[in-house]
Amino acid sequence: MDLIKTIEETQKRPGAQDFNVGDTVKVFFKIIEGKTERIQVYEGVVLCKKNEGARKTFTVRKISYGVGVERVFPYNSPRIQKVEVIRPGKVRRSKLYYLRDKVGKDAKVKTLVGAKVTAAMQERNARAAEAAKAKEAAANAAPAEGAETPATEA
Repeated sequence: MDLIKTIEETQKRPGAQDFNVGDTVKVFFKIIEGKTERIQVYEGVVLCKKNEGARKTFTVRKISYGVGVERVFPYNSPRIQKVEVIRPGKVRRSKLYYLRDKVGKDAKVKTLVGAKVTAAMQERNARAAEAAKAKEAAANAAPAEGAETPATEA
């Protein structure tokens, strides 16, 4: 069991963001289509977090043209650029599956308010932005090193 845990620890993403179930978040997800890459923003309410370790996932639900759409994201995926908390939610459940049956204003989650909450949310988003910048800088440095290697051989 210790061997499995050590392997999973190496697969965890170092700059993973901190958010809770019920928060309204923006997930900046890298989409690769052929040779082009783009960032797709998926905004919605976090319904649940599942599993632990490297297999940890979270589900985000949004309403698109009157239809509820859910998407499951791997928590430690290298394709997630950052997760930005828009509004912290006030919930008393760990899984918000009951929102699937709600329509309109019933489907809203109460929002936490206050100076402490606002400061904590801004701090979380600042950490997420720093992690995204560091990840982008590392990604830009890696191809540059790869490009130099064939040039020196030729």
